[in-house]
Amino acid sequence: MTNDPKIDRRDDVKPTEGEHKYGDVEFADRTNKKYPIDTPEHVRAAWSYINHEDNAAKYDADEVDVIKDRIKKAAKKQHVTIEDE
Repeated sequence: MTNDPKIDRRDDVKPTEGEHKYGDVEFADRTNKKYPIDTPEHVRAAWSYINHEDNAAKYDADEVDVIKDRIKKAAKKQHVTIEDE
């Protein structure tokens, strides 16, 4: 399992669950296998979820910035319009 040096491992998450549920896809949180960004639907969902205060609170502010940046890049790549908060 590849850990992302920009995002810490969370104790409340099993990364294998994300891999099992979504397969070998790109995640905005690569360490914990959260927020898949491989399809337009996943990009929209990831953006929605990370912008919920309770989800974002599980990360440091700089980690949220990394996740949001990755989601924005995936949205642009997949021609998905997302509303900036």
